[in-house]
Amino acid sequence: MVGAENITGADDDILFARHGAAGLITLNRPRALNALSLAMIRAMHARLSAWATDDTVTRVVVRGTGGRAFCAGGDVRAIHALATAGRDAEVDAFWHGEYALDALVQGYDKPIVSLIDGIAMGGGNGISLHGRHRIAAEGYRFAMPEVGIGFFPDVGMTHALPRLPHRAGHYLALTGATIGPGDALALGLATHAVPAARFDDLVADLALGDDVADTLAAYADTPPPPGPVMAHRALIDACFSEADVPGILSRLDAAAHDGSLSAADAAFARETAALMRTRSPTSLCIAHLQMQRGAAMSFAACMAAEARLAAFLMRGHDFFEGVRAALIDKDGAPVWNPARLDDVDGAAIRSAFEGSNGLAPSAP
Repeated sequence: MVGAENITGADDDILFARHGAAGLITLNRPRALNALSLAMIRAMHARLSAWATDDTVTRVVVRGTGGRAFCAGGDVRAIHALATAGRDAEVDAFWHGEYALDALVQGYDKPIVSLIDGIAMGGGNGISLHGRHRIAAEGYRFAMPEVGIGFFPDVGMTHALPRLPHRAGHYLALTGATIGPGDALALGLATHAVPAARFDDLVADLALGDDVADTLAAYADTPPPPGPVMAHRALIDACFSEADVPGILSRLDAAAHDGSLSAADAAFARETAALMRTRSPTSLCIAHLQMQRGAAMSFAACMAAEARLAAFLMRGHDFFEGVRAALIDKDGAPVWNPARLDDVDGAAIRSAFEGSNGLAPSAP
């Protein structure tokens, strides 16, 4: 490859190289689905900062190894362990570092091209969605599943998801549902469809230094057919327009029994309501507030609110219980506290969202 240069000194879990005009970042932790550790976050932040002022690097490419995942998000098992052990400063450092990296990606002057094959969840979307180009292979899967582990859709999703059409972002935030490349491309979460088998060739051509948009257009396939979100977009738009989470559930329940709707719409409404009822009530209320407020907020304000919310949930119950049930004991049976939407402290959530008592993004 023209001008290929490996950059030494990086942790083996994240690799850096310069290929001609392209800086290449490879997430290299396949056994953990390329989940981001704090060391990886800091290394990526430092390398992007260096390339920002390097005139020989005119674009950055990010990809993952292993084929199963681009990046499954932040290493929440490690965060859980640190917080449980009372190592609060290290937990704070993780949120500072991750959110600062997301902000760097969002404001980066040079094109960032993320090559996504497999799972992109949580923090994996933070380092890709805010960049200019998101390339979806056939195995692409997008999810922000945090409401299922007692957390909330963070890494800048307060800014990104409310801006999706048809209230699709509201649906993704409050269900944690996974979607494929067809829906992602139709909604703008992904920008191009390119088969994974062509990723190496695409990187080689991006390294040549030609116009990035033209190069990507030359590789782009016809998008696959949209999936269930687009198929049920009118129903999603109507149900998720409600003023609160109980209202959304009531609207979905009514749709599930509405004889004037198609059988497919009714089944989708029933399945969506059932899925939401498995999620943390506190997380649902936080996610709904994010979707209500985020569309009118700047990216910086959204990140600051998310930092405060992360600090708020580290003092609570549901994150620890959700991670236990999903990733540690793997019993899939979290016991949320509070267990009912009516018992969630909405005032405390609003205070955390709006206040100044939590973390604020800063350089790691």
